[in-house]
Amino acid sequence: MAVTDLPRPLADRLRPRQLDEFVGQAHLLAPGKPLWGAMVRGQAHSMVLWGPPGAGKTTLAQLLAEAGQAEFIRLSAVTSGVREVRAAVERAQALWREQQRRTVLFVDEVHRFNKTQQDAFLPYVEDGTLIFIGATTENPSFALNNALLSRLRVYVLNRLEPAAIGQMLERALGDAERGLGGRWPLEDVARERLAQAADGDARRALIWLELAAELAEAQGIRLEAALDAVMSDGTLRRFDRGGDLFYDQISALHKAVRGSSPDAALYWLARMLDGGCDPLYLARRVARMASEDIGNADPRALRLALDAWEAQERLGSPEGELAIAQAVVYLAVAPKSNAVYTAFKAARADAERCGTLEVPPHLRNAPTALARELGHGEGYRYSHDEPNSYAAGECYFPEALKDARYYQPTVNGLEGRISEKLERLRERDRHSDRRRYR
Repeated sequence: MAVTDLPRPLADRLRPRQLDEFVGQAHLLAPGKPLWGAMVRGQAHSMVLWGPPGAGKTTLAQLLAEAGQAEFIRLSAVTSGVREVRAAVERAQALWREQQRRTVLFVDEVHRFNKTQQDAFLPYVEDGTLIFIGATTENPSFALNNALLSRLRVYVLNRLEPAAIGQMLERALGDAERGLGGRWPLEDVARERLAQAADGDARRALIWLELAAELAEAQGIRLEAALDAVMSDGTLRRFDRGGDLFYDQISALHKAVRGSSPDAALYWLARMLDGGCDPLYLARRVARMASEDIGNADPRALRLALDAWEAQERLGSPEGELAIAQAVVYLAVAPKSNAVYTAFKAARADAERCGTLEVPPHLRNAPTALARELGHGEGYRYSHDEPNSYAAGECYFPEALKDARYYQPTVNGLEGRISEKLERLRERDRHSDRRRYR
């Protein structure tokens, strides 16, 4: 039979039928592990399977249903709504009433359901009508409402390693019933390259293999050559704009910069650009890093970050990306300080906590005669008229916050000198006989 005559895609035909065909996820399925026990006992429970595409979430749900001889109903949150949920519930109730048979309701992309739709499952999960298994690529803590999440156990699936994908490819090439039946030999080097390029997604690897087999058959070429053609347009690594992987990677970039690791910072920058991230988004985040983690330890960092941002806006890629890389390396090797970031948060907290404190009269503006009659600006000391342009003992806070200290400069870089200067000025304040508040 020609590959193109096969009724179902290769990835679907090769879906594991039993546990020993399942590859990867040993932390959940090895003997003694949580889901291994549920599988062996045939006692599935309500859960969320959280992991990247192609990690085996759907297959695992089917195997759990089969192990417990339960009905398996599959819904997709992309195409289903409350009506489909009600139909599944009615089917589950009928099966239990007539056959005492349990039902596993599998909801793919469950994070796409809104709060109302998620709430529709609650009574049926609570009373045992359904064994609910949701699959998601998003963090369940954010994607699911608390009421539903509290009734489910969360299992994290990892991306598949190339070795695990290689096992699936070997089975696909040799399986006469469901695979390619040994008609298309594939050199080890090409197999390893395909497993690596799939980037943890078994489904992607099998789709490419099937496409290559179709092309090889149609053009009478070797499978290796067909794979080169199928994969020649390049492959983007997993990135998932706006999803957990996106935020994990930007977090890794930020922490590498903060940790003074220019090589790791460049790697994560390259990963995000390779995955299709908007360079302008990265430029904006790099500017944030310059203030949050370098601050006044090296004020040039912010300027360089803004220059890189402008370069990206004016030049585009790849020239702008190189400027962003330059800024990332500079930030990574610059002296570090979060003193301004910490001080700003503390000041914001006091502003919210203390409400609308009055501006002290000596600090108020006095542009009119009436304002001056009311005492606005009275007693204000003009710093430039004071020795060394500093009004020792003056206070620029409301009295209720007279002792507040937010900015605590570090000893790193320029902030070391700033720290020394502030200490000298505070010493003058302590010895001044003109202190504003006693």
